[in-house]
Amino acid sequence: MLRLAGVPLFLYLLLVPKADGWALAVLLFSGLSDWLDGKIARWLDQTSKLGALLDPAADRLYTIATLVAFVVRDIVPWWVAALLLARDVLVAGCILVLRRAGFAPPEVTYVGKAATFNLMYAFPLLLLAQGGSTFAAVVRPVAYAFIVWGGLLFIWSGLLYLVQTRAALRLAPTAAV
Repeated sequence: MLRLAGVPLFLYLLLVPKADGWALAVLLFSGLSDWLDGKIARWLDQTSKLGALLDPAADRLYTIATLVAFVVRDIVPWWVAALLLARDVLVAGCILVLRRAGFAPPEVTYVGKAATFNLMYAFPLLLLAQGGSTFAAVVRPVAYAFIVWGGLLFIWSGLLYLVQTRAALRLAPTAAV
């Protein structure tokens, strides 16, 4: 719940006062709490349907919020954000189609996890790369590498979900017989 509450705070800090340091702190807290929450849940073998729903929702909301804010601030070109957001729309569509056909959503893939990992590093690094300092100049190519690699993996994972969805739908009539 804290991660979800941090989304509007993050957007406000990034867009209104342009308090990049505080926005970065909220983003880092979100990433750390996401990791820690998952680690503790696995360690204690405690999961819930609500947690399974809210965790990816929070990930998606942070991704969307960050991309929109970065486009508004001219940190990321609009077409990069459009590609990444189109992937999310594609995956959401796949999940809807699968549910209507009586299937559960596809399993999260290693490629999808790697994509999210790269993007979650890219976003704070892109924020740190703003400005004309020597530190920003050193961080900038690393940030670009993470956003390119993460973006490509993110799109690839979306295409994998599409392939999984098509395969499941092809088997649906056969399985019902």
